[in-house]
Amino acid sequence: MKESNQSLVTGGQSDPFLPQLLDAINQATEIDITVAFIRQSGLDLIFDALRDAMDRRAVIRVLTSDYLDVTEPQALRRLMLLAQRGADVRLFSTAGDPSFHIKSYIFLRRDGDDLFDGCAFVGSSNVSNMALTRGLEWNLRVDYPADSAKFLEIFDKFEALFSDSRLFSLTHAWIDDYAARRKVSLRVVSGEPEEEPLPATSTEIQAEALLALQSTRIAGYRRGLVVLATGLGKTWLAAFDVQQIKARRVLFVAHREEILMQAEDTFARIQPEASIGYYKGNVRDSEADFIFASVQTLGRDEHLQQFLPNCFDYIVVDEFHHANSPTYRRLINYFQPGFMLGLTATPERTDQADILSLCDDNLVFERNFVEGINADLLCPFHYHGIHDRTVEYTEIPWRNGRFDPHELSNQLATRARARHALSVWRELRQSRTLAFCVSRSHAESMADYFKNEGIRAAAVHAESELPRHAALNQLESGKLEVIFSVDLFNEGTDLPVIDTVMMLRPTESKILFLQQLGRGLRLHPGKEHLRVLDFIGNHKAFLNKPESLFGVTSLREFIRRQLQDDLPLPKGCFANYDLGVIDFLNEVIKTLPKGIIEIYEQLKSVEQRRPSAVEMYRAGVDFKHIRSNKKFGSWFDMVADRGGLDEAQQKVLQRHRHYFLEVKKAAMNKSYKMVLLEALLELEGFIHPQTIQDLAIRSGEILLRRRPLMVKDLPNRFQNLAEVLTTRLGPWITYWNSNPVHAFTGGNNNQSQPFFELDGERLKPNFELATEDRNIFRAMVQELVDYKLACYMDRTSGDMNSRALTESNSPAEIDTGWDEIPFFPNLKIACGHFKDADGEDEARIKIAPQHRTDPARHFVARATGNSMDGGRNPIRDGDYLLLELVDTEHAGSISNQIMAVERQDVSGDDQYVLRVVRKQGDGGYYLQANNPDYADFGATEGMRPFARLCKVVASEEVVKV
Repeated sequence: MKESNQSLVTGGQSDPFLPQLLDAINQATEIDITVAFIRQSGLDLIFDALRDAMDRRAVIRVLTSDYLDVTEPQALRRLMLLAQRGADVRLFSTAGDPSFHIKSYIFLRRDGDDLFDGCAFVGSSNVSNMALTRGLEWNLRVDYPADSAKFLEIFDKFEALFSDSRLFSLTHAWIDDYAARRKVSLRVVSGEPEEEPLPATSTEIQAEALLALQSTRIAGYRRGLVVLATGLGKTWLAAFDVQQIKARRVLFVAHREEILMQAEDTFARIQPEASIGYYKGNVRDSEADFIFASVQTLGRDEHLQQFLPNCFDYIVVDEFHHANSPTYRRLINYFQPGFMLGLTATPERTDQADILSLCDDNLVFERNFVEGINADLLCPFHYHGIHDRTVEYTEIPWRNGRFDPHELSNQLATRARARHALSVWRELRQSRTLAFCVSRSHAESMADYFKNEGIRAAAVHAESELPRHAALNQLESGKLEVIFSVDLFNEGTDLPVIDTVMMLRPTESKILFLQQLGRGLRLHPGKEHLRVLDFIGNHKAFLNKPESLFGVTSLREFIRRQLQDDLPLPKGCFANYDLGVIDFLNEVIKTLPKGIIEIYEQLKSVEQRRPSAVEMYRAGVDFKHIRSNKKFGSWFDMVADRGGLDEAQQKVLQRHRHYFLEVKKAAMNKSYKMVLLEALLELEGFIHPQTIQDLAIRSGEILLRRRPLMVKDLPNRFQNLAEVLTTRLGPWITYWNSNPVHAFTGGNNNQSQPFFELDGERLKPNFELATEDRNIFRAMVQELVDYKLACYMDRTSGDMNSRALTESNSPAEIDTGWDEIPFFPNLKIACGHFKDADGEDEARIKIAPQHRTDPARHFVARATGNSMDGGRNPIRDGDYLLLELVDTEHAGSISNQIMAVERQDVSGDDQYVLRVVRKQGDGGYYLQANNPDYADFGATEGMRPFARLCKVVASEEVVKV
């Protein structure tokens, strides 16, 4: 530990305590802190350094007190996070003793048991922002071995105090009691005024997302995906939404500890009263209000069983683009929260295809980095596409969608390339640079080369001598100009001080490329723009960059717009490409994919894995062409032919091809079959036969999550499905048993041997799954289910979402031969039971001329419900109905015709229903539904046929005026 020439730190602007404190933390192997009180504002300044110290296995002991109730509960909750990772955090209670006013900081460096360096500070600074940065605080420094006697005396006194019987270990329960009784004024405490932090408020984009989340829950969704570019505050959005719905128990799941730590900090700032705990590794807090869990730990069955499926009100899954792994799926399928939010910065729908199904195909909100820049929430960029002319990428082995790591590192860690990078950097750099490298040896070689050329540079990776937090502090202070990083700054790290990003490694993944770009897009005082130095070589691995950066739909479009100086850039942004890069891309265009196989291979190379069926579907592939290909015959046959299935997967395909084909070709008049399959997968029904009741309940829960499917497919009597599942379960089980369960057991086809049978009350597969095949089979079926539901959602979206009259067409755009007739948007023609409706708001529409309408007699209204969804000409929920007004003088015969019937309810309000009018033998009439799920009922004197159905009109045949 570097000995200081100054023994007294006097504080204030000229000699703040914080830099010396951070320097000592960053070097120590043992850290002992004793202070009278700890405030959140001060702990924020040293928390990352303490966490990094724990990462390098430093021993940390912290002692504080409740003296005058100054210590803040939220600061104690953050200390509990260190305690859960192994720090020893204790408290001195002043209940029986009037005062505790010690302030000491002790740092030791040991090699084994040998103490060879250290320093201690004893003085007046508690852990608060004022005391560590601006306050006039005196702290005397004592160094070891220079003044070993005094240092050891301080250390021995701390040892004695830390074993005092009046001390106790900090717990969440004690913090809760302390927070409830704390009476202190936060404006003036012990003569040390403290700036109160401004309340956290949402940005404009976050506010829009919060409204969208509120709307999606009102619409009945229980899962949703939000896509926000890096830097737009995904975690803050989740915390705001948790606060918005007043969720009491929250689970936050991620795959990296860094993300969990940052999320914990964000949630603690917004709701400091909530208890916070970790569930990862050996730390397993299952009782805290907010639990931050590692998916690697919680995703295992033995840990999931520690929680009830419905124990959380709200679940957040961050970096959701990782969620399609079996571990994530197991966790997502196990829990049944009030709402689950998936968060990602994935840029495009094709990339989201595989994960969107996990959120019930509910994309709630999406904003990319371009919209963030235009909203002044991210800083502009100046992009330079540098020709990486010193590396021949085509000579580096390419395996499984990525370069051979060892060969790539060797090719990049050369003096010629370092010389080229330094030349570019000197010409274009700004003040503080983060460079992304491919390996530790690459980072070390680049840092060494820059240092030898007089540049203040350092390599930072998991085993580097310089900790990450210390490196960032040195970069911000100007002690460093460049950090060469490996993997440490890709996800979950805020680096607003960075004003130059140097991309020295290929980034085959769009996600990784945008994450690295996003590290520098954070706003920071004095930073006008981010300078991006992107080294691009002659390999297909670089093709995703233009499309990711500029949002163009193809490489051809990018080349054309680049040559025309017409790239779609956010405000204040700039882009320039070396001619060598343009030449390379022009050559690549000649080899771009044209057919299914080419698209498959392109997606495979970009995503570094074989694409799923949903991803191919989202990329525009028509699966009919796969089925009609005699060489393949099915999706998985094509995947196997392209080397996309390993040996074990190929065996499962051979053993169960017939079943996969059955799923793939299953008719989808409704979603029921795939919903039942989803329930079987979630309940492990292929392995453990499930009761019809359990399958019906889980299927209902899936439909509740996927509300458009419920609204579209279920008859009216089950539209209030949440109530049905709790109070009227019997009819629902009967209905589900007579529909998909009946179909699964051979009721709807002529196959000789159905794939399922009823074993008592349980649905049992008629085929055996070997133990080693189970996970593979499950994943393959899940892939097909996701694809089939995605197709069905898109195919029926016109009925569910997009049948509203388009606002984009004006009367001038409509063929003058179209008739103009009334449209009643609030007149709901019920296909179910009578429904209240308001027919007073009249709009005008243009309707296609083939319908031969008379504005005096014809009008259009919408169908709502499913009672007429049957027979030769089914009428579905949301259909546009062309109706003709009738009266008693001109009605003619109404028997056996579909009529809109009006009646008044007890309050005198109008209600309407659509039915076939049938005449009874006694001369009376009854109203018949085409859907056999709906009962007929007799006509009464209070009912009046007021309109005759002419036909159902396609949505594209009506346009709002």
